[in-house]
Amino acid sequence: MNISRRALCGMALLAAASPLGFQASAAPSPKIRVGVLKFGTVNWELDTIKHNKFDAANGIDVEVVYFAGEDATNVAMLAGDLDVIVSDWLWVSRQRSEGEDLTLAPYSTAVGAIMVRQDAPIRAIPDLVGKKIGVTGGSLDKSWLLIQGLARRDHKIDLPKESEIVFGAPPLLSEKAVSGELDAVLNFWHFCARLEANGFRRLIGADDAARALGASGPVSALGYVFHDKWANENTDVAMSFVKASAEAKKLLAQSDAEWQRLAPIVRAEGRELEVLRDRYREGIPRRPLAEEESDAAKLYEVLAEIGGEKLVGEARHMAPGTFWAALKT
Repeated sequence: MNISRRALCGMALLAAASPLGFQASAAPSPKIRVGVLKFGTVNWELDTIKHNKFDAANGIDVEVVYFAGEDATNVAMLAGDLDVIVSDWLWVSRQRSEGEDLTLAPYSTAVGAIMVRQDAPIRAIPDLVGKKIGVTGGSLDKSWLLIQGLARRDHKIDLPKESEIVFGAPPLLSEKAVSGELDAVLNFWHFCARLEANGFRRLIGADDAARALGASGPVSALGYVFHDKWANENTDVAMSFVKASAEAKKLLAQSDAEWQRLAPIVRAEGRELEVLRDRYREGIPRRPLAEEESDAAKLYEVLAEIGGEKLVGEARHMAPGTFWAALKT
């Protein structure tokens, strides 16, 4: 049977007008709900993913969900309202030990440090005795415990007893350090970077303490955290998110222009932006997962001894599966 050109055109128009056409429309990309703090540093990477469409290029759609505090993100994660959050391996291990199925993929090895003024007479840990030290993150902060552990082991110094410790919020402690109300301050890495750009220097970092206490290299302080069940049921989706993150990190490692674009989000410019950029780049995980996992397990035992049950619960060893096993292959 011959079909006229007019008939063929009519069929094509009908197909175009039909909701289904002759070919099913493309299915929407799987959505990944990532919960983060409104002004957290994770936003820099997530914004890079969204702006450069690294999620779409990997067949996923990253939806950023903002929270006011870390506790709220943790609760939402445990309730199943989110697919991914950022937290540390200590918290993940404790949750696994208590029956949850959380696991993590390394996000950043950037950690805090004790900062002092460039001209301060404080040159080593023993010089902190009798000094007023600001500590963010509370008495069970991982960086604080590691530095305490090193002080006890190498110098027989109990910093909480032999120094005046002031706990407080990161911005407040940085302000007090700048005003001279504190002799030294242990703060999160990005606050340390801002201080570094404004007349301060690192006395000792939590990474220095970690190596001294047994780690063979940088260990991710934070990771992208998700449920094993979700990752097992959506392995391609989870792996695509890890790939999008890696592509964002690669761009941020290589492109100064991308950091200029991010400047309003980072809320820094000039020297401060440069130091934040450089410290972020230093914190990009580059080691095989098995090596990080092994070192984290060593540090866990050190931290468990110092922080006790309040920090880790009843488990004296890091829970198997804390680091996502799929990344080992």
